[in-house]
Amino acid sequence: MSLPVIRMRHRDIDEKHRASTPLELLFDLTFVVAVQAVVTQLAHGIEADELAEALPNFVMVFFAIWWAWLTFTWFASAYDTDDVPYRLLTMLQMGGVLVLAAGVPAAFNNGDFLLITVGYFIMRLALVAQWLRAAIQDPEGRATALRYAAGIAFVQALWIGRLLLVGNLPLPAQIGIFGFLAACELAVPLWAERRGYTRWHPHHIAERYGLFTIILLGESVLAATVGVQAIVTAGDASGEFVLLAASGLALLFGIWWVYYLEPAGEGLEKRRRRSFVWGFGHYFVFAALAALGAGLEVAVQSLSHEAEVDGTTVAYSVAIPVAVFLVAMQVLYRPLLGSDTAIRPATSLVGAAAVLVIPLLAPVVSFGITVLLITLVIAAIITVTVLQQRSRAAKTIDEGARHGV
Repeated sequence: MSLPVIRMRHRDIDEKHRASTPLELLFDLTFVVAVQAVVTQLAHGIEADELAEALPNFVMVFFAIWWAWLTFTWFASAYDTDDVPYRLLTMLQMGGVLVLAAGVPAAFNNGDFLLITVGYFIMRLALVAQWLRAAIQDPEGRATALRYAAGIAFVQALWIGRLLLVGNLPLPAQIGIFGFLAACELAVPLWAERRGYTRWHPHHIAERYGLFTIILLGESVLAATVGVQAIVTAGDASGEFVLLAASGLALLFGIWWVYYLEPAGEGLEKRRRRSFVWGFGHYFVFAALAALGAGLEVAVQSLSHEAEVDGTTVAYSVAIPVAVFLVAMQVLYRPLLGSDTAIRPATSLVGAAAVLVIPLLAPVVSFGITVLLITLVIAAIITVTVLQQRSRAAKTIDEGARHGV
């Protein structure tokens, strides 16, 4: 049975039971490869005590991965027709992701961003085509769609120009050019929607972000598993290794729990104008989770004495991403949800501070103990938050009973 070609129109923002489509889930699978590549390279940089070189590349490459995923996700929330042209253009974007992933090692090891730029170009070209189709078939959103298409195409031309210059410039200059172009990318949606907002679905967007969070946590599991396999194969498994593996798993579970405590869908539905800050600011949440995967891999590798970096640095490679995650969650969700945030600011900030202090114990405790202590902080945050939620719920019930509700 062939798929009919559907006229591309804005989807209903009040559509009931709007969930991620099978095509979106397939699209996400290609990002598993890209994220795994960047996590592995960051881990190698930390292990070799070359963080100063690896971290800027991680920031830049992960931005390309994250931004390509984000822009497709928000477009799909508004215009997903799931017909033949839409599917083929989505497949083209998936191919671009794989090309980008193939270029990650060269970018980290040699500063060669050719494949990264080519893969990104393929993804952006397909998205421009999607926006042009929306402009042709949706008169109501035509002006916004044309601005998106023009803005994306213009910035992509600048990225290609960067490719011609980057090989001849020192790293600080490369970072400066990247920062300028990243700001240009962020400015496109702000400019495109200055006179009319794209009709994205708030609960669908919240689900998509949650699913990408799970992908990143899955990469942490994969990264740690690689190290576990190496240790088991070498016959170096010990009680410390078991403690580290168990603590790492519990830490990832706690991070997942913390993320899903906040009702993002309700916040996006009530405060749509704050969606830009929430959506763009998730770069720090997602980058922290990717970096956590690298940190856990380094911690496991350190047990086999293959890492060249000192124990305190290894401990901080886990602690800093966790602390950034906690702070970023508070910064993003407090403006969106106000007093409805599940985790109170004091709880998050105290927890983040405690996490950053724990690595100072690294010279006298094992990596397993360090990760366990960080995990216990996350567990404490969850416990305090759940107790506070129950207290507020009980108070609401009591007030309702007093007023005869």
